[in-house]
Amino acid sequence: MKKFLYTLPLLGVLFLVGCTTAPPRNIGNACAIAQEYPSWFYDAKRSYNKWGVPISVQFAMIRKESHFVADAKTPRTYILGFIPSSRVSTAYGYAQALDGTWEQYQNATGNSAGSRTDFADATDFIGWYGNFIHQRLGIPKNDAYKLYLAYHQGPNGYKQGSYKNNPSLMSYAKDTQAWAWRYASQLKSCNIPSEGWWFW
Repeated sequence: MKKFLYTLPLLGVLFLVGCTTAPPRNIGNACAIAQEYPSWFYDAKRSYNKWGVPISVQFAMIRKESHFVADAKTPRTYILGFIPSSRVSTAYGYAQALDGTWEQYQNATGNSAGSRTDFADATDFIGWYGNFIHQRLGIPKNDAYKLYLAYHQGPNGYKQGSYKNNPSLMSYAKDTQAWAWRYASQLKSCNIPSEGWWFW
């Protein structure tokens, strides 16, 4: 009996480590997201204070990229139409960051322990990348449309206008901008719990 009781705390730790946070119940409302997960709002706020990319833009990017699913991955490709093969890309996590871009972020910020399934790290990544694109291309940090295009095409691809031959990508970018505007409007009248509230 004692041995069983001793194993309970360990099982609890293993269970928590193996779990990811469920997506918000209402991803169409920034206030609902912030009220359900106050820590997410303050993660995004810290990223904004650090990098200057608005919370609304961060939320809109995550909504479009992963629908707030922590361990989101791209679809698999199939050989002969039915044999599972590699995934479409290495994009992973809330921000769907590619392996190489995530490594670039870690090297630039020193966040070597950062995880793409951690919301705080994901928002910091989006802020860092938005600031990087702003410095490279002069795109305003509140321009979700252009930031989204550069997010997908990279600074060189965006500069060369490679997105112009991709109507679907431009449509996604327009949708991201629309959500950024909607989230920004919603955030003006949110009743968000004080930081630290979720610890009690």
